[in-house]
Amino acid sequence: MQRRRLVIFPLAIAAVVVLFQYCSSEKVINPETGRKARVALSSDQEAALGLQSYREVLASSDVLRGGPEVDVVRRVAERLAVATRDAGKQFEWEVSVVRSSTANAFCLPGGKIVVYTGILPITKTETGLATVMGHEMAHATSRHGSQRILQSEIANTVMMGAQGSLALGDMDVRQKQAILAALGVGAKFGVLLPFSREHESEADEIGLIYMARAGYDPREAIGFWERMSQAGGGQPPEFMSTHPSHGTRIERLQKAMPKALAEYNQATQRR
Repeated sequence: MQRRRLVIFPLAIAAVVVLFQYCSSEKVINPETGRKARVALSSDQEAALGLQSYREVLASSDVLRGGPEVDVVRRVAERLAVATRDAGKQFEWEVSVVRSSTANAFCLPGGKIVVYTGILPITKTETGLATVMGHEMAHATSRHGSQRILQSEIANTVMMGAQGSLALGDMDVRQKQAILAALGVGAKFGVLLPFSREHESEADEIGLIYMARAGYDPREAIGFWERMSQAGGGQPPEFMSTHPSHGTRIERLQKAMPKALAEYNQATQRR
């Protein structure tokens, strides 16, 4: 009986820590989707972390100082920043273009954006570029990074509790290793990866709204993701990926299109 209590004790401690981690975190509501979430960092902490990371990226990159690529990226960033409205009003938006064959772009917490020239042949047009940048800016305004940090911290706490309980149990080493491996896989594929896919889908939806408000036709987003699918080659099974499959992504974008088109029509009427 005493042994059983000792085995349960680490799990009980982990449960208390998880409860504290969750309850002490800040609660946020996404202004575009209404989804409630909790974050690990304050807005100021996120901005400081984003600025530090931004400077580190630029220090080790070939940053373009001018030219047509820079002009179009800056123009899109300015229009999209206005479209973020309240969600991005506290951000100090800044964008840089990096010469690289990498087909990527990202927006760090606080509004620091990096666009690699390798993505431009896939975006093709200014509207295609707005699709990518709107999606990345939506990650930042939705504070997805801070949500992931909290989720990872909670998952690590649970794993530590499980390890402590198994260490005090009567199982042999192989059994313990098998259980810990199973728990690790479960945490990754059952919680962390689906959590990331939820963020990707939310960023798709919000990015669609941002580009529409900025006067970019949201229907062009479908074409971009089709080109991205062709450029990206094969994908891992969706349950093993942090991103939804291209087919799933396009299907969800089509469902979100009526709302985006309403925003687009309003934006074009005002121009």
